[in-house]
Amino acid sequence: MEDSFDETLKMVMDFIALYGLQVVGAIFILIIGFWFAGFAKGKIEKGLLKTGKADEMLAGFLATVIKYIIVAVTVLAVLNKFGVETTSLIAVMGAAGLAIGLALQGTLSNVAAGVMLLFLRPFKVGHFVEVGGHGGTIKSVSLFTTEMATPDNVKIIMPNSQVWGSAIKNFSANDTRRVDLLMGISYEDDIDQAMAIIESIAKADARIKQDPAPVLAVGELADSSVNLIVRVWVNAPDFWGVKWDMTKKVKQTFDEKGISIPFPQRVVHHINAKTD
Repeated sequence: MEDSFDETLKMVMDFIALYGLQVVGAIFILIIGFWFAGFAKGKIEKGLLKTGKADEMLAGFLATVIKYIIVAVTVLAVLNKFGVETTSLIAVMGAAGLAIGLALQGTLSNVAAGVMLLFLRPFKVGHFVEVGGHGGTIKSVSLFTTEMATPDNVKIIMPNSQVWGSAIKNFSANDTRRVDLLMGISYEDDIDQAMAIIESIAKADARIKQDPAPVLAVGELADSSVNLIVRVWVNAPDFWGVKWDMTKKVKQTFDEKGISIPFPQRVVHHINAKTD
């Protein structure tokens, strides 16, 4: 019994003598590697945000990718420390990754679309967009989904593949927007007077830009009205305020000046048939 214990103890001591330094070295590599991965992630994310050229989504994504690359290199270094053939392991992992990729094509297409959205940045968090038949404010973009909120605060979550595969209309991308209005007046009204009223309203509103200058023109001679086209440029946040306020102001001023805004009318002639 004592001989068996001595042999076991000798085997343990031999193992420690043979692999002890390797185990200590592996643990040291793991600790340093994982610490450096977290440190690098934080530094890279902060550095990208300070440059002002990368938004929060892109900075977080790039920092996370670099973190996992460092972790992967650390694990491979530990395995190599114990004599594991890392080349063969990488080949096996590549084959497994291919099989998993074929099984998860839909999910990976969302990931690929998410990467494209993060790098090309057709929109940012806070932008109002119309995509895939939905309109709303972007709340977040992850590798798999895009989250947005409609104007009445309904939450919409769309797979990234649908977002990237659709036409994206970004209403917040540019600093300025053009407000288009169509004002109809009666055929009996003075066109020049109506246009002068609209022009004075446009000049009095400080939110409306004078460069480029407002555009007023006779758009068409419709069935019931002469339609005037009004086009003014404003800062993007002022778009709806100017559109609503100007529509109200024009209507009120037309009423004061006796200019009518006609509505469609139909004249019916009734012919009485003569009877014997």
